[in-house]
Order: sequence, then C-alpha cells, then structure tokens
Amino acid sequence: MKNLFIATAMACVLFTHAEAQPKLTLRVDKAERSVSPTLYGLMTEEINYSYEGGLYSQLLRDIAMQEMTGGQQSRRQQGGGGRPGGPAPKPRYWVLNDSTAGTLRFNTTGGINFTQKRSLSIELTKATSLENPGFWGIAVRPATTYFGDAYLKGQGKVTVGLRSLDGQKVYASQDVNLNSNEWKQYSYTFQTVADVKATKDAVFFIQFHNTGNYSLAYPTLFPKSKKTYTVKSDWYRTDIMDLLREMRPTFLRFPGGNYLEGNTFKERFDWKRTIGPLTMRPGHRSPWGYWSTDGMGLLEFLCWAEECGAEPILGVFAGYVLNSDYVEGDALEPFIKDALDEIEYTIGGPETRWGARRIRDGHPEPFKLTYVEIGNEDFFDRSGSYSHRFMQFYDAIKEKYPQLQIISTQDERTLRGNAENPAAIKVDVIDEHYYRNAEAMYRAAQQYDSYDRNGPKIFCGEWATREGSPTTNMNAALGDAAWMTCMERNSDILVAHCYAPLFVNVNQGGMQWESDLIGYDALTSFGSPSYHAQCMFAQNLGNKVVPMEAEGVPTTPMGREPVPQLYYNTTVDSQTGKLYLKLVNIGASSQTVNVVTTGAKVKGKAVVTTLKSARPEDTNSIDNPNNIVPAKSSLKVSNNFKIALAPYSISVVVM
Repeated sequence: MKNLFIATAMACVLFTHAEAQPKLTLRVDKAERSVSPTLYGLMTEEINYSYEGGLYSQLLRDIAMQEMTGGQQSRRQQGGGGRPGGPAPKPRYWVLNDSTAGTLRFNTTGGINFTQKRSLSIELTKATSLENPGFWGIAVRPATTYFGDAYLKGQGKVTVGLRSLDGQKVYASQDVNLNSNEWKQYSYTFQTVADVKATKDAVFFIQFHNTGNYSLAYPTLFPKSKKTYTVKSDWYRTDIMDLLREMRPTFLRFPGGNYLEGNTFKERFDWKRTIGPLTMRPGHRSPWGYWSTDGMGLLEFLCWAEECGAEPILGVFAGYVLNSDYVEGDALEPFIKDALDEIEYTIGGPETRWGARRIRDGHPEPFKLTYVEIGNEDFFDRSGSYSHRFMQFYDAIKEKYPQLQIISTQDERTLRGNAENPAAIKVDVIDEHYYRNAEAMYRAAQQYDSYDRNGPKIFCGEWATREGSPTTNMNAALGDAAWMTCMERNSDILVAHCYAPLFVNVNQGGMQWESDLIGYDALTSFGSPSYHAQCMFAQNLGNKVVPMEAEGVPTTPMGREPVPQLYYNTTVDSQTGKLYLKLVNIGASSQTVNVVTTGAKVKGKAVVTTLKSARPEDTNSIDNPNNIVPAKSSLKVSNNFKIALAPYSISVVVM
C-alpha cells in the first residue's frame, strides 16, 4: 500500500541544526491537490456514557429497570435471576427516601408490552417518595420546562418533580392522580422559576401520598430544548450540541465502534430495534458494561448529523462480534438484508418500505449518504472471514446502490491475502485507526506522504493522541495538530478523519477510555485542548493543498532520536484567495519563522488564532473549562514576513 511517493515540495520537515532560523516557502501557484470536502468529521459510539448520561437528554437512570445492587453483576443477575439461594437483587438507582416505609423489587414479567417486560414493584406501609439520582445528578436550570411520562399501577395522588438532595427544596413539581390498577400512561410537565440557581445536586422524585401497592415502568424526564434543531430537538443536550457544531463536521460516523458489534450477536446494534416509540425499543447492554436504552437510535443519529450540517457515514453490522464469533456464507444473508434495509431507511423514498417507515417516524426527506462502512475493526478477526464477508456486502450494496462508496476495515493486502480469488476484491476506501502518544504522532507526521496515489482512498476513522485524563492535555493537542497537518497535506487520498472517543462523563465511574475530546457532568460541558485544536483546523480550511518547502527547521530531543520542533501545512481557497497556514511548535522554546509566498501576492493584515499553554501537561476541566482556549490577534503580512511562535503552541494564520 505504502509505495514510495516522493514530492520535494511536499516534504514535511528538513532536519537541521537548532541554530538555523526556520524558513517556510509557500508555492501557491503549485496548489493542485484537492482537499477532500469531507475531511473533518465526528465518530461516536456508546462509551464513557456518551448518550446515556451524555448527549441523549433523557435525565433518569435505569428507566428500563435493568440495573441492580451488588456492583458488577453476572449476566444471570443482570437478567433478574440472582444467585441460586442468594438474596434477591434490589434496584440500584431507584430508592425510597425512607427505607423503612416499604420495599422495592424488580418484576421480570408482566411488563407494559412484549418489549418492556420489566417493572418496579413498590409496597408501601407509610407514605414516602421514590427517588432517582440521574447520571451523577440531574441538572436544574432556571426557567426550564421538564416533561416526561411514566407507566403506573395504583390508586391515589402522587407528586412528581425535582428537588434538592436533602429534600428541603422542591425546584418544580406536578400532582398526578393515579386511578387504575392496570398499566396506564401518565404524563407530567413542570417548570423551574427564573431565579433558581443552576445545580446538578438534584433528584427526581415521585411522592406517594398514600400507602399501598404500586408498580412503575419506563419513566422518562427530558428538559424542553430552548433551541430548534431537527424533529428530535428535545433528544439532544444543547450545550454539548453547541460544542459539536463549532467543530464544523462534514460527517458523523456511527454507531461505532465496538458499539456496532457488541460482545455477542444479541448485544449488537440492531437498528430495527432502535426506531419507533421509546417503549418499543428493548435496549441492550453496551460492550463497555452499562445499559443502553437505544433512545439514541438510528433516526436520532441521522438527525444529529443533519443538525450539525453533516452527512452520515453509516456503519453496518457485518456478522462479527467482539467475542470473535462470526457468520459467513448463507448465514450472512439476513445481515446483508438488514444493511440494505438500513440504507433504504436512510435514503429511500415514500415508495419504498423503509423509506416510508422513516417518513412515518417523522423525517419526510431522505438523508444524504455517500459512504457505508462494512463492520468495525475487522482487522481483529483472525479467522480470515472478513474478505468473504466484505465482498458479500460489497456486491449486494453496489448492485442496489452503485453510487455509494464502500469502506473496508481491513487493508487491501490483508483482504486479498485471505481471499480465494484475490482479483475479485474491490476496495473503495480503507479505514485506518491510530491511538498513539504525542511522540508517536510526531514520528508519524509524514505517514501519508508516501501512500500510493493510485490505491484505495483512506478514511482515518478513529485516531487520538492519548495523553491526559479524562480529557486530553496540551501535549496531546500538539500531537493531534501535528497529525492533522499530515492528514490535511494528503487530503487528496485521505477523504475523511475523526477523533475518538468523542465524549466522556467526567464523574467517577463515567470513563472507560482515556483520553477524550469533550468532557461534561450533569450540568456543564467543556472542550479539551484537543477539541480547540480540531475547531481551529476545521474552521480554517481551503480547497487546495499548497506545496511547502522548509529550511532550517530545528529539532527537539525526544526518546532515542530527536523529532522536528515545527509541523505545518497550508491550504488555499481558490475562490476567495484566502490562505490558511497551520503552524505547530512542540518545543519549550519560542521560534520565529520566516514565511515566503510565491505565485500569489500577499498583503494586509492576517488573523492569527493561537492555542498555547505554559506547560504541556496543562489542561481544561469542569472547574476550569477555559484554562486553554484559542486567542486571536492580527499580524501584518506580505510575500515575506516573520511570525513568532510561542512555546507549546498551535497557530492558524488566515491571510
């Protein structure tokens, strides 16, 4: 794949002694390589409580009554069976305010429908309240409307609302009269006052004013969105969505990631079970150990992409799960049909079965779709089955949708090596994943320069510089920026890339994978230094790559061999004439760089956006979200000018 490709004008670095002053020459009239229009995007999966307790704005925890006390239960316990002869498992996130007032237990039969079979039995000997803590708290905000519904059995008045942890302050509530001993759906709406102090130290409560026996199933609580998004406006947490929009993504890769495959076939992302009313979505356990209600289902993912101005990169289940089980041949055909149906749901018209279903679900227009990815990380499949599975999917999808580009998760050489007929293998795009530390990113910053321009296109579908926890630090942002200069410079063959993981709930127990891009708790959210670097690069991008020549680039000691201290790339907008110069100084010393432009006239003042910190280990946090953020300045420029780069800094010059 990586045949030698030499282009002197595109050389990333020249290793010279540290005393030489760096000089960069921009050859604007030689800008021939096109920048991919889908270069910057998002990758998502259910990890680090990305949806449950994250972007998905449903506030209550364990609405499907799946989580029990006792820490990490066995699968038998998780299913409600408990240990033979042992104590019955108890609800973990539903508790009585007065534990002496009655008992709680899960029922695994007799639910509200054939999908939601579980419920909570409440036997009260005196009046008390049932409480739910949400995901490490529930956000109370001023002048905010909350709405939801619940299925209940029982008689008498209850009060539903939000109150402080100590129970002394009720932020908002509504009375509900229960009047049936059979399942009945009750809705509630309440609003906080304008002068309430925002807090996450709140619980949801159902106050039972009478003794007796009650049952509860599938309660929900959403904050009413104050912003208009798509048909799913109230499904998304608005502060997190605002951060995503700032990234200017052109695509959203979903549903993952390991979340696509699941640990077993039963736990895969089965898209047909994620559409329609919430109570008809059975949910499943995430491969990262917690329950997913599938409130973020296929349509919610598609609308999420649409709201961000992006298109989906649709990952389809390819018959392989994380315990290394797989099917192929005739046994794969039902999954191929599922994939074709999923594509039809996404782009089909009203005359199609699944396009008509999408319309009934509330989205009349088809979504834009260019790329479909077959599976996820099938380079872990040591059986060699992926080449056969991939071609079965490839042929079936291309036959019905020849306009779509198909992404493989194994490289071309591996696919052909495992194929009975290597010549039959067809590959449009290959997905490559890289998780590295900053030093490895610096050493990889020429990786794509030598890729074969006649081979398949590249999708870097997961990558990150893994330094910092739970979100990245400045050193990781420097590694990310160096890597992004490489991807931009080679965006004629690299059609798209996306960082992973995108989200992390920063509360203890909320993280399964460090380092992450966007952090949040129940109330607030923030972008890491890597997030700000991504925004700077994505917001300042031309449509042509400008060749660059470098002289006198210093090195900095690192590991066994030094690495270049500076990394860079330039693109130009051929319509407006704007030049976008990206400069990364990873060193502890400042650097003054001489910038020379040929093939175009440069004049006036440039806008310079800089991200920097005093120390590479500096970072952002819930308590200090703006410790490292971009700052703007102006700089007089010409065809020959100098720019001073601060230590540990990322700069974008627009001129």
